[in-house]
Amino acid sequence: MPAPALPEVTPSALSGEQDGLSESVDRRRGARDSPSLMMLVLIATIGVLLYTTFLFDFSNRGSWLPYLMVLTAESVIIFQALLSLWTILSSGHNPRGYRFHNAQNRLWGAAGKAPDFAESAADDLVALPMHLHETPVAVDVYITTYGESLDTIRRTVSAAVAMYGRHTTYVLDDGKSDDVRALAAELGAEYIRREGNAGAKAGNINHALSVTSGEYFVILDADFVPKPDFLYQTVPFFAESKVAFVQTPQAYGNLGNLISKGAGYMQSVFYRFIQPGKNRFNAAFCVGTNVIFRRTAIESIGGMYMGSKSEDVWTSLHLHEKGWKSVYISTVLAVGDTPETIEAYTKQQQRWATGGFEILLKQNPFSRKRNLTLDQRLQYFGTATFYFIGIAPGLLLLVPPMQIFLGLMPINTGVSFGQWLLYYLGFYFLQVVVALYTIGSFRWETLMLATASFPIYTKALIAAIRGKDQKWSATGATGKKASPYNFIVQQLMAFAFLVLTSIVGIWQAMTVSSFTLALCWNLLNTFVLGAFVVTAVRESRANKRAEKGLPPKESRRSKRAGRAFEVTAGGDTPARPAFTAAAPVPARSVDTDADRTYDALTPVGR
Repeated sequence: MPAPALPEVTPSALSGEQDGLSESVDRRRGARDSPSLMMLVLIATIGVLLYTTFLFDFSNRGSWLPYLMVLTAESVIIFQALLSLWTILSSGHNPRGYRFHNAQNRLWGAAGKAPDFAESAADDLVALPMHLHETPVAVDVYITTYGESLDTIRRTVSAAVAMYGRHTTYVLDDGKSDDVRALAAELGAEYIRREGNAGAKAGNINHALSVTSGEYFVILDADFVPKPDFLYQTVPFFAESKVAFVQTPQAYGNLGNLISKGAGYMQSVFYRFIQPGKNRFNAAFCVGTNVIFRRTAIESIGGMYMGSKSEDVWTSLHLHEKGWKSVYISTVLAVGDTPETIEAYTKQQQRWATGGFEILLKQNPFSRKRNLTLDQRLQYFGTATFYFIGIAPGLLLLVPPMQIFLGLMPINTGVSFGQWLLYYLGFYFLQVVVALYTIGSFRWETLMLATASFPIYTKALIAAIRGKDQKWSATGATGKKASPYNFIVQQLMAFAFLVLTSIVGIWQAMTVSSFTLALCWNLLNTFVLGAFVVTAVRESRANKRAEKGLPPKESRRSKRAGRAFEVTAGGDTPARPAFTAAAPVPARSVDTDADRTYDALTPVGR
């Protein structure tokens, strides 16, 4: 099939990229298509399989209890590793085909000529009618709010109103604030408030659907600031009648502390490689924001799913069961906030994990009742079981103390250290190598959160089993910050236990003049969990300073990082990531090439 002609104004021109540079040839797609990456993934897969054979060779078994604990935890990790590697191998698929480019060429009308974006006035750009199959389309933009600050809402609404292409912006205020109503009127957005808060975010969106009529609707969380070309980059996909939604990445501009960095880095591989890989299987799922839906698709399943706080994944699952198609593009089209406090991180992760476990328990993807392809079943099963990987560290933390206190070893003494290390590094070291290649560096903040989060995911599993509803909490909601210690009781107890174990282990080593692998392992766990406890201490001190009205203390490193994100494009409001828009939007200046945007917002070294 011949390559489609480029529109007169290319996506690169809209994004501020250099002429001729598109996502199909940018550095990130090059990484996904790289033979080197494919080779690394295949080698890593071999490493996983070899480690699996070593682990399940019962002749290597030590004491039954620690061995079974290691076997259980590592089996979860192995399964997720294999599924991730398989999905990454499929991540070179480009969803932009001839139909997309043809529709994008004609988005502004049958003539296929876009206006001169550099010369056109902002109001003219916003008022441009969009077309699919030569027919005008109506687009609604929903900004869901629930107690976020007015500054946060202002940034998002201002940018949403200024997006290119005719659309109507609605503020869906579940916080029922008259100040938000006034702000929406000031910025030229419509305001919708409902009675009660049934169904949380999903209920809020369903209510908006009942009082609006756009053929397509965008969902933006209150803290995600969209680029002006959001609609230009996404609406053309709907030229294909079976496309239900187009999802774009979550990128973050508030990576200022250990919690926000760890939470942000944890999702880097997912948005860069896993979601693109899911395109190949028609299994990319909605992540709740930065997404545009076809109204008729949502109506076909009775609206956004309201039976879970993870309405995004559940809605995606039901759409795929109905035969609808999903599209994920890795171009960053909106930038928002990741959790900055232990409280926010805990609530977010517990909500997400509960939703995943609910899918496994209530709607098992491998059930005969599910109308899914085999590939979709496997992908959704991986999503539903993913958070077991967060429980696994809790089991592994107990293994070294069992050897130090009780002399129980998971591997028998007949296995040499060199033999064990060869298999172990063949698994874990190669996983690190793949991570280094895909996201550019090893991030210890992610290791810290992964180690410390096992109580969160354990609670989520229990909540899903009990059918206990999770209280909704917006990431950027305002209000008095609770003490971080309220959310890390189990982590504090685990840290104290590991410190005691380390002391005993060091005493034993000094007595017998031999440092064991169990002691080294325990010391590493103690250090990592200790870093999390120190983070909680610092956060508690910062909260107390805030309560007294004192400015936060910043380290020199934090100040340098802050200066790297200084505002360079108009406005007096606090700095926030955004992009050159048709109308001035207070924002950080960010390079809008998709790959370079990730570098700036999620500094992972690629």
